[in-house]
Amino acid sequence: MTSHSLQPIDDADAVDWIRVQRYTQGVIGPSQPMLGPLADGGTLVAGTPPGCWGPMITPAFEGGHEVTQPVAIAGAEVGDAVALKIRRMTVTSSATSSGVMQFVEGRYHGDPFVAKFCGQCGTEHPASHVEGIGNDAIRCSHCGAEVSAFRFSHGYVIVLDQENQISLTVNQAVADRLAGKASEMSALPELAAQHSILSLARADMPGVASRMRPFLGNIGTMPARDLPDSHNCADFGQYLVGAPHRFALTSDELQQAKTDGHMDTNSVREGCILISPVKVPGAGVYLGDMHAQQGNGEIAGHATDVSGETELTVEVIKGLTIDGPILLQNVEDLPPLARPLSAAERKKARELGARWGQLEIEESGPVTFLGSGVDLNAATKNGLQRAADVTGLPYDEVLNRATITGSIDISRLPGTVRVTFLCPLAVLDRMGIGKLVREKYQLD
Repeated sequence: MTSHSLQPIDDADAVDWIRVQRYTQGVIGPSQPMLGPLADGGTLVAGTPPGCWGPMITPAFEGGHEVTQPVAIAGAEVGDAVALKIRRMTVTSSATSSGVMQFVEGRYHGDPFVAKFCGQCGTEHPASHVEGIGNDAIRCSHCGAEVSAFRFSHGYVIVLDQENQISLTVNQAVADRLAGKASEMSALPELAAQHSILSLARADMPGVASRMRPFLGNIGTMPARDLPDSHNCADFGQYLVGAPHRFALTSDELQQAKTDGHMDTNSVREGCILISPVKVPGAGVYLGDMHAQQGNGEIAGHATDVSGETELTVEVIKGLTIDGPILLQNVEDLPPLARPLSAAERKKARELGARWGQLEIEESGPVTFLGSGVDLNAATKNGLQRAADVTGLPYDEVLNRATITGSIDISRLPGTVRVTFLCPLAVLDRMGIGKLVREKYQLD
């Protein structure tokens, strides 16, 4: 079953379960045919190829990720929201590679993620193939020249133990062996079109052990116009404004179209609930860019991109008009001040109030608003304003609540943050997410 995203969705054909096994080559938006529709309450299962480095070194791609074909959700109309409840997330790669990037001049128009060409024969978005390993491995299929628009300035290869959630960077000899079977070690899905970054075999930092903590860096709903998938956000998206390629747009057009699916927020992981805006009929739920781990900020610009499988269920929230994502994080991921008070803490708060004559104590629950902008200051203001707009609370009250019952946390440099605070349950009920919050945090 397929439908195009700007046509009405026939809910009569809705199914309760769907598996996605096809991917876009860097573009997400209305030109992409949608699978489904998936019934409200239905289950979506998807295997995803790595984001970032694999697509970056594959010149045919017009975006920095390889996300799933979008899925229409029955009953989702423009102006609604869709809650994505992540039930399961599993890394399937045995190894990956990442690091700090450098651009190769003379191989792209304005943006090397979006508009690549062969520097020797001039072919736009050329077909390419892998020959050998190392920096020169990616070759133009038209003229044979080395063609990647990206290099590592410092990189590493890392092996992964999904069962024990541990990982380890390796030396050059191991990296070279892994590069010889790069697609197998990356566990690239059958229909994925990217080259494996393991082919470059860059191993500058061997012997570093780290815990795994898988999450999805790009997940949400389809933007209202075609965008490079890695630019469905304000910080990467700013490079589309006035760009010298077919995705050029104005700041206003970007703001109206994007859904901020590319968040690189490390708490978008198994157990969380992500609430995304609906900007096209049927929503168009998509996902990709799984990471094995990442600290706040994605400081190196890229983290450990892996293949993986995710299972989630969907729930349409009628009439919840939002501009960007709302996240219900796992308790352990919440800032300490935003975690719900225990029964013992609430008892002590009542006793404190009784001593001072403050008998009413607010019933509240945690909520996180994602903000994005050209830099962290703009992203913070955006997240706070989104919180005020959606909750109806005065902006300055949101500032106070985020200060004493929450936090501002960096998701990605240069411009994605999460604004978290304890919000009155009455407000959450009015928004239509009170039930989700109560269930997620086991509130009475």
